[in-house]
Amino acid sequence: MNLESRAQSMGMADFIFRVVVPEEEEREVKNGKEKIKMDKTFPGYVLVEMVMTDQAWYIVRNTPGVTGFIGSHGQGSKPTPLLPDEVDLILKRLGMSSRHEDLDVDEGDTVKIVDGAFSGLEGKITEVDHEKMKLKVNIDMFGRETSTELNFDQVDPVV
Repeated sequence: MNLESRAQSMGMADFIFRVVVPEEEEREVKNGKEKIKMDKTFPGYVLVEMVMTDQAWYIVRNTPGVTGFIGSHGQGSKPTPLLPDEVDLILKRLGMSSRHEDLDVDEGDTVKIVDGAFSGLEGKITEVDHEKMKLKVNIDMFGRETSTELNFDQVDPVV
């Protein structure tokens, strides 16, 4: 994405963290074949997680293809940020976590589940997806090893 590459090249990666195009998988059947396509949830909109400094705001609003902002009154005025509950709802619909920091764990590490149906259990990590902030964790359920997918914000590392 153009904004992400501009943030990297202009040394603003510490201020412009995440750029998300809200889209969901949609399954459709054509000619008897199932096809998966990505459907934009909010066509024409991009969510940007950033620290609103003057320099970061300048980079975002002057990115080619960016035409306007929700909550901005024009003439370069800074937009009003979305409420945390709104961000959480949108990101959960997209299967993403709103947790800001990256979880410092690797495959084979043990984590304690702190949220969700398996809260209180510990498990061993089998897969880490840093981009989607998700983990696959094997837990012991009724004497059998069971794999579950969790968001980074649902676990704490066991030291």
